[in-house]
Amino acid sequence: MGSRVRNPDFVSLAALMSRELRDEKMETPSVRYGCSAQSRKGEDYFMMKTDCQRIHGNPSSSFSVFGIFDGHNGDAAAIYSRDNLLDHVLDAIPHGLKRDEWLQALPRALVVGFVKTDKQFQSKGLTSGTTATFVIVDKWTVTVASVGDSRCILDTPDGVVSVLTVDHRLEENIEERERVTASGGEVGRLSVVGGPEIGPLRCWPGGLCLSRSIGDMDVGEFIVPIPYVKQVKLSNGGGRLIIASDGIWDALSSEIAAESCRGLPSELAARQVVKEALRTRGLKDDTTCIVVDIVPPDNSLPPPSPPRRTQSKLRSLLFRTKFRGGSSSKLSKKLSAVGIVEELFEEGSAMLAERLGNGETCGSSTNGLFTCAVCQADLAASEGISVHAGSIFSTSSKPWQGPFLCAGCRDKKDAMEGKRPSGIKVI
Repeated sequence: MGSRVRNPDFVSLAALMSRELRDEKMETPSVRYGCSAQSRKGEDYFMMKTDCQRIHGNPSSSFSVFGIFDGHNGDAAAIYSRDNLLDHVLDAIPHGLKRDEWLQALPRALVVGFVKTDKQFQSKGLTSGTTATFVIVDKWTVTVASVGDSRCILDTPDGVVSVLTVDHRLEENIEERERVTASGGEVGRLSVVGGPEIGPLRCWPGGLCLSRSIGDMDVGEFIVPIPYVKQVKLSNGGGRLIIASDGIWDALSSEIAAESCRGLPSELAARQVVKEALRTRGLKDDTTCIVVDIVPPDNSLPPPSPPRRTQSKLRSLLFRTKFRGGSSSKLSKKLSAVGIVEELFEEGSAMLAERLGNGETCGSSTNGLFTCAVCQADLAASEGISVHAGSIFSTSSKPWQGPFLCAGCRDKKDAMEGKRPSGIKVI
């Protein structure tokens, strides 16, 4: 018998556990969370999962996942995303990575997971869509991926509020309007025959107010599922995340939402944010809020309420985040400068070639074939199509270099960039 060939990608569980313990340099914070919701249309869905493990059977590799999915035109897309998005993200991360490598791979995997979820849901022929705000908490590191206008904010113990998402509303995001029109869509308000244009800016065909979502196959594939992704590392003082659908943010600014629940434990804090939104605006939309507290070890108290009247000039400057739709990059750089959070990654491009990068980063399958960077289907050497082939956005890359796409995912990429008609048939 021939000698047994050892898989070079295989790493024993004992080695991984030993590596985890060796690399652990900070005490692990505890994660406390609560959720509150009021339903009007029944299209908001959420997930809270705190028992995930990067290394199966190793509790020290635990991480938590939280998500809000605000559906429209039915709830099918929101339900499908809630049930499948996490698996699709984790499928895109190579096995055997150390924690820091895993965190570095996560932003790319989130892009892959969102696109795969959208592609598979659209294959069902259903026309509903959903926003998605998806948050992964691994010890002190928070990674947020989002499409649509649900939002995640961070409130630090110092009372500084920052927005970790970007709103993809056509009304408020000029860059997204330009991208949609360049890809073949039309942007305008609802026009009544013989009357004025009314309401917010929408994309036509379909009339969707958002430029990015999962699903929405009756709108056109220039409404893309490629998420804005931001990854930050908190100081050892921890912080509070408030993740909510637009039923909250249409009623409250980020600062008011944070201020309304300071000093309360997470479950009561989520209820208080919803209560404040309903008091301000009433129940005009599904309204869902998740509050996540990342608490230092041996700290049993909820985040304190910072003094309101003694804010420094820098604090006042950092609080100016009441607009919707703008990037939070300038604010996060200020936060990094004063040692509140460390920004590790931020990218919002809607171009798949830019988000997947250069090189065959997704590796090969167990049978030696390459895999599609999006759907993980096995590809023979003659089948893969480089994500950079024919791309004007990646002039430094070579079209024969990976990552590679199968024919179906390449068609999906071209449609998102307006390079071919989407082929969508509206029934």
